[in-house]
Amino acid sequence: MLNKNFEIAIQAAVKAGEKVNEIYNNFDGEVIVKEDDSPLTIADKESNEIIKNFLTATDIPIISEEIKNADYSLRKTWNTCWLVDPLDGTKEFIKRNGQFTVNIALIEQGRPVFGVIYVPVSKELYVGFVTEKESYYYKNVNAVFSLEDYMKNAVLLQPVSPLSEINVVCSNSHLNEETEQFIKELEKDFTKINKVNAGSSLKFCLVASGKAHVYPRLAPTMEWDTAAGQAICNAVGVKVINQETGKELQYNKENLLNPSFVVENE
Repeated sequence: MLNKNFEIAIQAAVKAGEKVNEIYNNFDGEVIVKEDDSPLTIADKESNEIIKNFLTATDIPIISEEIKNADYSLRKTWNTCWLVDPLDGTKEFIKRNGQFTVNIALIEQGRPVFGVIYVPVSKELYVGFVTEKESYYYKNVNAVFSLEDYMKNAVLLQPVSPLSEINVVCSNSHLNEETEQFIKELEKDFTKINKVNAGSSLKFCLVASGKAHVYPRLAPTMEWDTAAGQAICNAVGVKVINQETGKELQYNKENLLNPSFVVENE
C-alpha cells in the first residue's frame, strides 16, 4: 500500500502543515489579494515551498495553486502528476477558525489514485488509496512519526447512506442560491435535513467518514481544491460527480477550473 512516493507525499503534507500551524499561531493578518481576488498569506507560500522540495525527489511533475504551472501543451503529455494545494481554506485561516488543510494528490490518466489531507491545527491526517479501496484517519500526527506505527492506530473510513434524515455538508464561505435550492429538493425525499458546516477539503472527509451523506458544491473550485478529497472519497466508494456530464471529475484538464459537482455515497 505505502510505496515510497506516497510516504514522501504524506511527510510533505505533515511537515508543511506544521509550518502552516506555526505561522497561524503568530499570524499578523497580512494578506495579499491575487489577480483572481483570492487571498494569499505567507503560510501559502512557505507551505508550497516545503511540499515542492519534498515532491521534487519523486521526479513526478507538480501542479500547484502557488506556482506558475506548465502550459497545457506540455501538461497533456503527463500520464502522472501531483496536484497540490499548500493551504486549502485560506479564508478559514484568515478567519482563524482552524478549518484549513494541506492537500496533495497523485493523478494518473486524469484520475486521482492517492490523496492526503492534513489538518494543521488538530493534527489530523486523512489518506486515501484508491487502488486498494481504503481510506484512513489518523490523529495526533506530527512530523516525527513512523508510518508503520500509525497504521496500527489507523481508523478505516466508512461512508454511510442516509435513511429518513440526511446530513448535507455546506461550505462556510460559499453557500449560494443554487446550493440552497439543491438542499430544498432533498426535502422531497427526507423527513429532516441537517446542515453540517465545514471549511476547505474537510467537507470531503465528512462524507468519506460517514459524518455526512452528501456535499453539493455548486460554485467554482480548482482542481487542487478537490483532487485529494476525491481520492479519499473514491477509495471508499464515494463518488464526486460532475453536474454537467454525470461522470466523475477529471484532472489535469486544459482548464484547471472544476465544474459544479456533488459528493455522495453510491
